[in-house]
Amino acid sequence: MARMTMVQALRSAMDVMLERDDNVVVYGQDVGYFGGVFRCTDGLQAKYGTSRVFDAPISEGGIVGTAIGMAAYGLRPVVEVQFADYFYPASDQIVSEAARLRYRSAGDFSAPITIRMPCGGGIYGGQTHSQSPEALFTHVCGIRTVMPSNPYDAKGLLIASIECDDPVIFLEPKRLYNGPFDGHHERPVVPWSQHALGEVPEGHYAVPLESAAVFRTGRDVTVLTYGTMVFVSEAAAIESGVDAEIVDLRSLWPLDLPAIMASVKKTGRCVIVHEATRTSGFGAELAALVQEHCFYHLEAPIERVTGWDTPYPHALEWAYFPGPTRVAAALRRTMEN
Repeated sequence: MARMTMVQALRSAMDVMLERDDNVVVYGQDVGYFGGVFRCTDGLQAKYGTSRVFDAPISEGGIVGTAIGMAAYGLRPVVEVQFADYFYPASDQIVSEAARLRYRSAGDFSAPITIRMPCGGGIYGGQTHSQSPEALFTHVCGIRTVMPSNPYDAKGLLIASIECDDPVIFLEPKRLYNGPFDGHHERPVVPWSQHALGEVPEGHYAVPLESAAVFRTGRDVTVLTYGTMVFVSEAAAIESGVDAEIVDLRSLWPLDLPAIMASVKKTGRCVIVHEATRTSGFGAELAALVQEHCFYHLEAPIERVTGWDTPYPHALEWAYFPGPTRVAAALRRTMEN
């Protein structure tokens, strides 16, 4: 089995689907000749030509709008918004058009589009290159929201997203592109080549959408998380000595609620971790669901560890980032109740 970074795994997924399905097209800002700002599409234009992999103007609304039109006519566009922070000009196309097309046409049309967006911080990108807007998408009925944490899942989930007949927001934690990150920024980067989840099949496979994965088994407390925070939570569990079970949600919406319930009912405690701001973050929805479905099994209040309710600061990156120290403190508090 090949060893891949997340960048290579995502490229492999698009390569597989471009080869398998002539209706798949890939485009966005700098994704053609240049191969993408993070090199995720490097070499695909040379292999498949400028009619299948091509550059688009700097117009996120135009990129998503044309993708919806293509999808209505039978294509399967995979478009890249260069940073998740840039999706706002395309909000109307995503919410009012892509998400509603199947409903408003009574099933006559659908929008099988995949919108790839690098997200999150940890790279000193400042307030306009570090946002985690997943909660804005999970609020909208009619679209799916996905965020992988590793190369194996990234490829399998991207293939499943491209094959899905619904519009999919595919968020890629950019800090994980080249290796897992446990929140200790002062330490050397560990490459995916040294991690088990860096092993990725070269051919076609799919990770089912709406499926969570138990990343780490444990008996003391359930940690519900996704993206970069999977590895931060793992480091916190080790450093705190708390035997935490870490559930990597992967598909944020629709959600694998049975997997969440099974873990929380087993441990009786729950800590929710995400990088996005706290107020109205996706963790609030998770807390409500756990409260509704697992109330009689809970032995302590649900804890949330998140980013702060501020723009992502450039100079104080690590004061904002919910690192292992903050997560470990929440794990200990939960065990003391």
